[in-house]
Amino acid sequence: IFDRLSQGELISKEGLAREYGVTEKSIQRDIDDIRGYLAGDREGGAADIRYDRKAKRYRLWQEESSRLTRKEILAMAKILLESRAFEKEELHTILDKLIEACPKEGRRAVEDMIRNEAFCYVPPQHGKKLLDALWDISLFIRNREIIRFSYRRQDGAERYHTAKPVALLFSEFYFYLVAYKEEETSFPTVFRVDRIEKMEQTGDHFQVPYKDRFKDGEFRKRVQFMYPGVLRRVTFTYCGPSVEAVLDRLPTARILSRKENIYTLTAEAYGKGLDMWLGSQGKWVKVLKSEEITS
Repeated sequence: IFDRLSQGELISKEGLAREYGVTEKSIQRDIDDIRGYLAGDREGGAADIRYDRKAKRYRLWQEESSRLTRKEILAMAKILLESRAFEKEELHTILDKLIEACPKEGRRAVEDMIRNEAFCYVPPQHGKKLLDALWDISLFIRNREIIRFSYRRQDGAERYHTAKPVALLFSEFYFYLVAYKEEETSFPTVFRVDRIEKMEQTGDHFQVPYKDRFKDGEFRKRVQFMYPGVLRRVTFTYCGPSVEAVLDRLPTARILSRKENIYTLTAEAYGKGLDMWLGSQGKWVKVLKSEEITS
């Protein structure tokens, strides 16, 4: 009975008594036992079995914050589909589980809303399953364990690396491992996870003082197209249709001034990714100054 309630099914004492060949009093005792369990200490937030007078059935009630709503599940499904991060089998497995977590009365609606997009989904060209690798990398980062792996570059050449993993990020269709290679310690190197062929633990660990820890959130704000390098501050003018799009694209950007429809902005970024983005804006952007940040 609890399992059926958890799936969003509405139940009646009369119907269950007939189905299970017991009395309605037996079903009432079962409902009372489940209520007692829900009232105890358990994860998942406040919950209870309540009688729906309109439907004339019992339903499982939970605090809104303790479970995903159909609106939240729809939003997550849309983001997953748009990201194109996973090959088809992994993507559909995740979507199926998300939809299964949807309240039963809203499940069909969510399925209908994403059916066409899921059917037409185009996976990334690498075609690799990534969930296991993402989990393993996350554990290496959490445990601060040095790893050894082979990496196939875009030109097809294979290289072996020993590195200290510090972050796992997602950008522009791909997951990336950010790590300090054994032979290079000034700046981290970024590796596409799908290009890691083999990965093994070394059993060796590294320590980082708290003040020197890698701040992946700050790094993410300052890197474009996952091109790391020296941290620079760029000042430029923008005269395009949406300065809001610039501020969304460059989280560190600040507007210094505005004259009619021309904005002067400054932004900080690692490497040449920012140059690539600014160059893609054509006549809308003019770079005024570019300087390396040394401290």
